[in-house]
Amino acid sequence: MLLLLPMDGDDTQESELTGILSAAHWATVEIEEGRVVEINFYADRSGIEGWLDAVIVTNNYEPVMEFIDNQMMVLVAPHQRTIDDIVEAYLFRELHDLSV
Repeated sequence: MLLLLPMDGDDTQESELTGILSAAHWATVEIEEGRVVEINFYADRSGIEGWLDAVIVTNNYEPVMEFIDNQMMVLVAPHQRTIDDIVEAYLFRELHDLSV
């Protein structure tokens, strides 16, 4: 599973999830068998290659139609902001589908 996260920076421990329009960096988090395999940061989303399974957003009002058009799952992290918290919430199914 490869997750896409709009982040306010490029530090794995200090950066936090932010809105799509205000993202300074984009993180991809690869999860296999309940573990984080790899985390990469990109200054621009166009540098990301390959299939992304889901994008994580902060609320139901984010501009996500581009992701939906690309057959990506959109999950909302209403309270989680750090990568560790988001991954934990994802694994325990605490993130919810976007209410469209």
